[in-house]
Amino acid sequence: MKKIQMVDLKGQYSDIKDEVNNSIQDVIETTTFINGPKVHEFQKNLETYLNVKHVIPCANGTDALQIAMMGLGLKPGDEVITADFTFAATVEVIALLQLTPVLVDVNPDDFNINIEALERAITSKTKAIVPVHLFGQCAHMEAIMKIAEKHNLFVIEDNAQAIGAHYTYKDGSKAKAGTIGHVGATSFFPSKNLGCYGDGGAIFTNDDALAHRIRGIVNHGMYERYHHDVVGVNSRLDSIQAAVLDIKLQRLDAYNAARKAAADKYDQAFKGIKNIEIPFRNGTEDSHVFHQYTLQVKHMDRDALVKHLNENDIPCGVYYPIPLHRQKAYLDERYKETDFKVTNQLVKEVISLPMHTELEDDQIEYITSTIINFING
Repeated sequence: MKKIQMVDLKGQYSDIKDEVNNSIQDVIETTTFINGPKVHEFQKNLETYLNVKHVIPCANGTDALQIAMMGLGLKPGDEVITADFTFAATVEVIALLQLTPVLVDVNPDDFNINIEALERAITSKTKAIVPVHLFGQCAHMEAIMKIAEKHNLFVIEDNAQAIGAHYTYKDGSKAKAGTIGHVGATSFFPSKNLGCYGDGGAIFTNDDALAHRIRGIVNHGMYERYHHDVVGVNSRLDSIQAAVLDIKLQRLDAYNAARKAAADKYDQAFKGIKNIEIPFRNGTEDSHVFHQYTLQVKHMDRDALVKHLNENDIPCGVYYPIPLHRQKAYLDERYKETDFKVTNQLVKEVISLPMHTELEDDQIEYITSTIINFING
């Protein structure tokens, strides 16, 4: 059995090595390092894949969220509601722009933002909602969009973990995650389902005017060289990363299918095992692309299991061990622990297992049997 990796980037690279090397070499030889043809090709191909009018590449996923908010014209003091159970980048950009983050609890099954908690949190100062498609599974976008329309709010989708996932509406129609709200943001961090070999990100929208503003913001506020029409930032996807991403984009559906197949095998192995709750799949099969395969460990010591896996050369992760409302940077007297019952429980129970496109059956069997043996004592 090969050594188990949490994410096997080297194994994935070996399968596309020649294409990647040739494409990178082309960028180097043409010296089109910034805003070169590779960036524009990737942008167009991603627009086609997502069926969205505008993709604006940028330097990383955190920038993508920040620039999306800048493009919407949010002002200091405006309240932005998001989930308590997620990575800090989601709330970080809200604070950086001197907006007011409002954290709410999540669902106990899919870990995404709770609709009832979201609606209770809306005030006269609320201007936007940031649903996070956590671990690769779509949030309840139809309900979120109805709430946003009712209260005249913007919706910014944090799609860093769910590129390629589909949301299915009640009438059976589908849309790709990240393209449903007013604007979506994603990350191309190397471990993502569509990851580059450095940092990268992108913003998606069907709004022509918003796309125009964002294109200026990512490039120092310029539409014409040395004419700064809006306050901007320096956030561009470099051509080498675009070259890698364009090759991997052609395989994204296959990569996501491989992740789902691995998740199915995990599910089957853990079926009926006490104290283990497998990931909930919301709606149709394609709503979850398994950026993470995250178990809930019930009525036992999750950290003891983490230690046991590490001792048996099985990597794992706890995403996330501390809720955002307890993080020193985001403490707020408005928050009451009783408002975060689900999140406070999840941080004690969740454990993410190795999940990537190169997982092999013997590795999955070893991981699952090691966990089951630990549980059964």
